[in-house]
Amino acid sequence: AGMKEYELLEGKGRGMKAVDIWTGTGFSFTVILDRGIDISQASYCGKSLCWRSCTGEVHPHFFEPEGMGWLRSFLGGLLTTCGLTYCGAPCEDEGEKLGLHGRISHTPAEEVSIEKKWKGDEYELSLSGLLRESVVFGENIVLRRKIRTRLGESRLWIHDLVENEGFERTPFMLLYHINGGFPVVAEGSRLISPTLEITPRDDEARKGKEDYYKFSAPISGFKEKCYYHKMKEDSSGLVQAALVNENLEGNGFGFYIKYKKEQLPEFVEWKMMGEGTYVVGMEPANCLVEGREKLRKEGTLEFLEPGEKKEFELEIGVLSGKEAIDKFKAEVKAI
Repeated sequence: AGMKEYELLEGKGRGMKAVDIWTGTGFSFTVILDRGIDISQASYCGKSLCWRSCTGEVHPHFFEPEGMGWLRSFLGGLLTTCGLTYCGAPCEDEGEKLGLHGRISHTPAEEVSIEKKWKGDEYELSLSGLLRESVVFGENIVLRRKIRTRLGESRLWIHDLVENEGFERTPFMLLYHINGGFPVVAEGSRLISPTLEITPRDDEARKGKEDYYKFSAPISGFKEKCYYHKMKEDSSGLVQAALVNENLEGNGFGFYIKYKKEQLPEFVEWKMMGEGTYVVGMEPANCLVEGREKLRKEGTLEFLEPGEKKEFELEIGVLSGKEAIDKFKAEVKAI
């Protein structure tokens, strides 16, 4: 197990700081410090968990915040964080033009700390840093993130603390864009989740909505579908969901997420069976994705008061083999 910090040397990613982390089980992942302390890739024994887009790693200097410009530097990866004062569709809210999915994933980290140490019998690997979304005469919100894992584990934990360090009540939108890709997503793959009901986002998503949890081979000309899930939490308040390919190597492979429903009451599924853009997003959030203007009008927009803090915890882990997948399915069924 170990961690290696380095800088990318060429192309649009030149100059970005990244950290590779591996745990000794075959589980490894990369965190990009200059891009929101997000997770740009993750794999297990050589098999990728996530989808990575055609943009590759892109330095935050290339960020185009207007309209859909965010997509020009959307790497995908295991985790892209969306927010903090806006996310979802572009819109104009109270005279402010807002682009897609917010600024935080294009924010470089400050106060970065990397630790490798024994805690009793456990060898823990962790990194932490601070991201600030701020503007003169406007918001000043800070996200303090810690990502940790352990020797011998095939899972990671994310702990986020968001604080309004400004003096004004500020809109607060947060979505964890977790992107499953091939071979986790393949023909016959499934979403396993404690879903009570789904709401298709639009007419496109209504087509074939009963197959929201089933995935096909890539389809030419496919248009994205988004589903809002009402999730049931377990006795400890956790929602668990997973993407699994039970056919892979005759044994099955996938990954799960766990989070607290109280912290992240919404869940957006992004079903995108396109050629190249072949991905399923599991996206726990405190908001839906139709833009801040709409949420404000509906009265569902969250705010942070001056000095207010909110905490978020997620776990992401590998499901390798029939036994692990069956155990997870039984746990979800029991909720």
